[in-house]
Amino acid sequence: MGVIRRTKSVETILSAFGRSKGALSVIDLVDRFSSEMNKTTVYRILDRLEDDGSLHSFMGKGGLKWYAVCDGCSRSNHHDAHPHFQCSVCGKTECLSIDVAIPNVPNHRVLSAELLLTGLCADCSS
Repeated sequence: MGVIRRTKSVETILSAFGRSKGALSVIDLVDRFSSEMNKTTVYRILDRLEDDGSLHSFMGKGGLKWYAVCDGCSRSNHHDAHPHFQCSVCGKTECLSIDVAIPNVPNHRVLSAELLLTGLCADCSS
């Protein structure tokens, strides 16, 4: 983490990601911390952590924004072009550690890409 101040609210949100095995939805985070901070504070902290290279975000089913911990990113170098998986039954959402080649598009500069795979997680498919 770079320049973001480590306030109690920042530490609270970071600890939620430390306990989570997958991605967390913005709605879940707002609900979880409603007694400690308002939703504007949650959104502001998530934006700062993403700008700082600590978290990355992606759109899940229904356009819901999800956040996950970055692996080796920094403020100046985000490299989170990887697919995410969302279970259609339990809603578990996670980053997949699979390499995906982002194609070069003639006369365009791709700045970001998202790939969401949906289906049944290991727990729900058995």
